[in-house]
Parts: sequence; C-alpha cells; structure tokens
Amino acid sequence: MKRILLVAHCILLLNFASNAQRYLGVATGNYNAMNSMYLNPANLGGCNERLSVYLFSVNMGVDNSLGTISSIGSISKTLGSNDSGGKNIFSFSNSSKFSMMVPSVEIRGPGLLYSINSRHTVALLTRVRAFNEFNNFDRSLYSAITDPASATQGNIAFNTQNFNWTAHVWSEIGLSYGAVLVDQDMFQLKAGVSLRYLMGVGYLGLKGKNLNVTYKNGSDSIHTTNSDIEFASNVQSLSDAFTNGVSTDKLFGGSTAGKGLGTDLGLSFVYRGDDNNESGNGYKLAFSAAITDLGSINYKSSYNVNVKGDGYLSGNGIKDNVKDYEDFRAYVKTQGYSVDTSTKSNKVYLPTAFVISGDYHALKKIFINATLIANVANPQNFGSQYYSQLTITPRYDSKILSAGLPITFNMLTHNMRMGLGFRVSGFFLGSDDMLALFSDHQYGFNFYIGALVPFYRKIERNQFKFH
Repeated sequence: MKRILLVAHCILLLNFASNAQRYLGVATGNYNAMNSMYLNPANLGGCNERLSVYLFSVNMGVDNSLGTISSIGSISKTLGSNDSGGKNIFSFSNSSKFSMMVPSVEIRGPGLLYSINSRHTVALLTRVRAFNEFNNFDRSLYSAITDPASATQGNIAFNTQNFNWTAHVWSEIGLSYGAVLVDQDMFQLKAGVSLRYLMGVGYLGLKGKNLNVTYKNGSDSIHTTNSDIEFASNVQSLSDAFTNGVSTDKLFGGSTAGKGLGTDLGLSFVYRGDDNNESGNGYKLAFSAAITDLGSINYKSSYNVNVKGDGYLSGNGIKDNVKDYEDFRAYVKTQGYSVDTSTKSNKVYLPTAFVISGDYHALKKIFINATLIANVANPQNFGSQYYSQLTITPRYDSKILSAGLPITFNMLTHNMRMGLGFRVSGFFLGSDDMLALFSDHQYGFNFYIGALVPFYRKIERNQFKFH
C-alpha cells in the first residue's frame, strides 16, 4: 500500500492544478489592448495604440477546492527540508468532491498590433498554454494518497462517478480584428473576433463514469468494482513524453501532434454621457460581452484503453506499468478487468468561457471595472476549463502608469481573493490572487510578468474607447 501511496502522490503533485488568470490587474486598462483583447477582441476597435510590439508574458498559478494552501514561506521550508515533520501544505476542507488545476502555465508572445485607422485594428498573436486539471474527484482518495497515516488507521471505501483528469499542452497562432461599428455623439458600438490555429503538443486524459474502491488495513493492494474508466493519450510512451520534453517539432506540428481551430467573439457598447475626455478615455460607462476559447484540437492517432469490471491493483504493478501504454494495457488485463484498446481520433476541448464586463469612469483617471468569467466548458469532456469568478477592479489608469486592485469572488471555493497589478509604459507585472503570500487560508495563487513596446496615437477629442 505504501508503494501505491508514493507513486500516486508523485503523480498528483506533478499534476496539481492552477487557475489561469486573465491579468485583471492590468488587462482592464485603456492602454493595454494586446492583453485586454484576450478578455474581448472588441477591445481592439479604436484602441489607443497606433502600433504595439508584444515581447513576452508568463503567467503561472495554482487553484483548487480540496483545501487551503499553506503560506508560500511554509511551502518553501517544507520542500527544502528532507523531513517535513509530517506537515502537509493542505488543510483539507469538508467537501467530499473537489476540483483542482495545477499547474496552469500560459506564455504569450511574440505578437504585433497595428491600427489601420482610428476605427479598425488588427493584431497577430502567439501563445503556448499548459493545463493540468482534475474535476469532480473524491476527497477520500486524495487524502489516502497524500496522508499515509490516514490509510493505516482503518479500512477505506468510497465511490466516485463522472470524474475527469486532463493534462494538455498546445500552442497557437492567431489573428484578431476589432472595429468601431457605430460612432455617435452619445454612444459607440464595437465588435471583434480572434481566429486561432491550434497545434496540440500532447495530452493525457482519464475519464471515469464509475469507480468503487476498497482498501483493507495491512494490504498492499486496492480492490475496485463496477469500474468504467477510459484512458486516452496521443503519446504511446508516457515516460518518453515527459523525459524528452516539449520540442520545437511538437510545438509546431509533428507526427503525433493535434490540429484545430479556436475563436473569440465579442461586442462592446460605450456610453459617453457628459465625459469631457480629459483623461483621453471619453466614456462614462461601458459594457462588453464575449465568448472566448470556442473550439477543440483533434488528435487523429490517440491511444485509448477502456477498462471495465472488477479487479486488484498493487503498488508494484502501478509503479512498473503506468508509464507505458502497452504495459498498462497488459497489466490491467491480467488483474481481472475487461479491457478494450483502440487507436482512434479524439477531440480535446478548449476552456470555453463567457466574459461579461462593465467599466465605470468614476473620476479623472480613476475607473472601476466589474468582470464576470463564467465557465461554459463541459467538465466531462477531455479538455480544460476556467473556474467561474466575479472580479471588481478599481484602478488608476494613464498612458504611462496603470495600477489595479482585483478583488475576486471565486465560485469554485466560494471565497474572496485579492491581487495587485502594475503597468509602467510597456512593462507589467502582478497577481490576480496573491493572499497566499500572507495567509495560510487561501485556495490559490498566481503571478504574471511581461513586456511590450507601445506606440500611442494622438487621441482626438471626440474619440473614446473601452477595455
């Protein structure tokens, strides 16, 4: 049993999930169109930039509903010590099911924005994303894996249904277009679209319709009944996939790479009111709506293993066979399960979300933004999803300097989060979720940093825009 715990613990730590945030501390500003277009491509229409060269940005984080994370200092001490003294970085919650996204990594750039005129703007974008996400997993299983002491105190039995784990890495190149459709004295209407060509590097997925697990104290194996599980991946040897890493060939197409199309669609309505355009942002109130990440990546040659029935799994069996598709297939077949294998086409879906935003020009260079990000992706598919959230971001916004304070209610964990974002000309950094630096009672953390080179155009008095 200890071998099972060790192997599974390592797997879960490598795949601990994070919430890929949207740079809300800076992306809601009026001088950062190449970041705000990921919230809504309509933000490109009539933007303040004449030309912008996107150099890079990196965003990393963690998020989960299993339990709170210890402070970053405690985590560092625990990971840096050979003996953690039994301290766990989690304080488990009382929920029986949980979801987690760890890590999620997003790398943007290089890219280019060009304003054709005061109404029409195009942008070229590149991006690499990696999501590793567990949905609707049973807490008892994770507790037994990460805390061996709990497994030795007695027998364990649990049932879990409709769970999903997907690890996915893909790259993309795309073209965005934003336009001012209507420009009247009191209001403005804008629209935008982003079209992206998706290149799947690799994925690994595990879906379960049902799994009953029992473990008897003192045993070195677990017994599962009524199993109905599907394993899928586009790489035959997992050890080769993770040992050799991500090559340039895999990033931009290869023999096992997937291909697909993605799109973002958005509208923005701006009410000018009596704003006198003193700040160069001639609007009083603005609303926008977008649907982002519509699409999927098709892997034509995926290896699938469907496992059904009853059987036993041992620590040595998992250790020796989970690394390779062929060995795993042969192993589970000898343990009493009914196994069906095939090579077929599988779709891995993007983290589709509905984004609604409102922006209020309170005073001079002070704005208050409200953004709702609502997940609309099906958690039962192979693929990724964003956790729904509502964020209020008061900000100071000028051409040279922007500072935002995103305050978020997370609908996965039902708790409040806070971040801080800064932009100085084209350099920006921040976090949408940073309280784990100071508190032991947080469910997530993220950090981003990036740079671009903006060239702003002269703003005419009658012109205004919204991000």
